[in-house]
Amino acid sequence: MPSQRQRPIRYRFVVRGRLSHHLASAFEGLELDWLQGDSSLTGPIVDQAHLQGVLDRLRDLGIPLVSVNPVE
Repeated sequence: MPSQRQRPIRYRFVVRGRLSHHLASAFEGLELDWLQGDSSLTGPIVDQAHLQGVLDRLRDLGIPLVSVNPVE
């Protein structure tokens, strides 16, 4: 039985501090926005493996995660 391809879900990852554009470029396909003292990366996440990959990259780069939420 073929699996159904799901639509990507948009997520917002809020991280501590102000990310540079250079550092944000490690997260291809996610938009960088600056908040009060924090930064957000927002964009489509295609599946659980993609979500885990973004979380792993944040960890590997030592970027403190504040929150991650699906957005509409």
